[in-house]
Amino acid sequence: MQNKLWTKDFTTITLGSVVSMMGNSIAGFAMSLFVLDYMESTLLYAIYIFLYTLPQIAAPVISGPLMDRFSRRRTIYTLDFCSTFMYLALGALIFLDAFNFGVFAAATFVIGTINSVYMVAFESFYPMLITEGNYSKAYSISGTLQTMTFFMLPLATLAYNAFGLAPLLIVNSVFFLIAAICETKISDVEAGKKLSQVSSYNTKAYFSDMKDGIKYLVSEKGLFAVTVYFMVISFVGGASQVITLPWFKASFENGEYLYMFVSIFSVIGRSLGGLIHYKVQLPAQKKFGIALFVYVSIALVEAFYLYAPLAIMQLGSFIIGILGVTSYNIRVSATQSHVPDHLKGRFNGAFFMLNTVGTLSGELLSGVLSEFIPMRATLMVFMLFSAVSALIIIGGNKKHIAPIYNRNV
Repeated sequence: MQNKLWTKDFTTITLGSVVSMMGNSIAGFAMSLFVLDYMESTLLYAIYIFLYTLPQIAAPVISGPLMDRFSRRRTIYTLDFCSTFMYLALGALIFLDAFNFGVFAAATFVIGTINSVYMVAFESFYPMLITEGNYSKAYSISGTLQTMTFFMLPLATLAYNAFGLAPLLIVNSVFFLIAAICETKISDVEAGKKLSQVSSYNTKAYFSDMKDGIKYLVSEKGLFAVTVYFMVISFVGGASQVITLPWFKASFENGEYLYMFVSIFSVIGRSLGGLIHYKVQLPAQKKFGIALFVYVSIALVEAFYLYAPLAIMQLGSFIIGILGVTSYNIRVSATQSHVPDHLKGRFNGAFFMLNTVGTLSGELLSGVLSEFIPMRATLMVFMLFSAVSALIIIGGNKKHIAPIYNRNV
């Protein structure tokens, strides 16, 4: 018989993540608008973005070994309680007109650190709440919920213009409080699975754990190849983020609205794809072939769709969305079910860190190249590089990756 997916624990963590994602999407975008309005400086806005992103390089890989030694469940709800008080304090400062950029910048760095550690803890704990045979379904839900946060951005803009930032931060603190309380109700499954939790931990043990994690990743040739390729995907994704919106703004009157009108089709594609993966199980022995086809197809569509008429751009965006969620579902359900529970923290920490390095590198290099060659051509070069990398890194390691991907999970 098929195991039940919607257990009490899985339902609780899903509802908690929905609440925190909604609040974070609204507050995060509103904070960006606030910095631009309050400081009226692109430089200070860039500093704000940099301070939020900087911890995402170091914090995941540093926290990974700790997540494998100490309670991920306790870490998750503790960090959500910390976020509750952080957003409440920021909202109060702004409400009392005691805001200054130095305090805001420091708080941004702390929030970025909290979110980076939380990602590792959550991604390492979440698969432990999924019953056997339901990984694909569970991650189709997770991918769809992450996609739905796109619809929070227009709401964030309206709410910010109507009420200002302070009330949104206070509401966000309430969202995090609700999520944290929900997470305290989750069963202590780590104790049930006898994961190593220690009362004392020293620097020597920490670095030993980190070294063991590196050895594991390098020894698992399939996982290592997938990790390297997704660093490439993050690299070209960073280029896409830098190039696409400016190209629309430079090419069309009110281009930012046209950009959103095209991008919404990607959201629709991802949402539809998530529903399909929840209902339909891909044939296990064909998953590797499907994944490779998806990786190459996404890269080729994104390489050329900006050269097409508007209707074809929308179709291309839809294809990118529906194939993108397929890529996510196959990769994350396969890798998270493959990595042992006691190593998930170290694997996820390294994965997130390398993805962040890839994204920042792609943003920087594409920004420089777009000064010398047309933006569409720059994007095309990056995406063709992604397609070739898929054939070499993924296709060239079929014998190592296929056993990980080609499973019913």
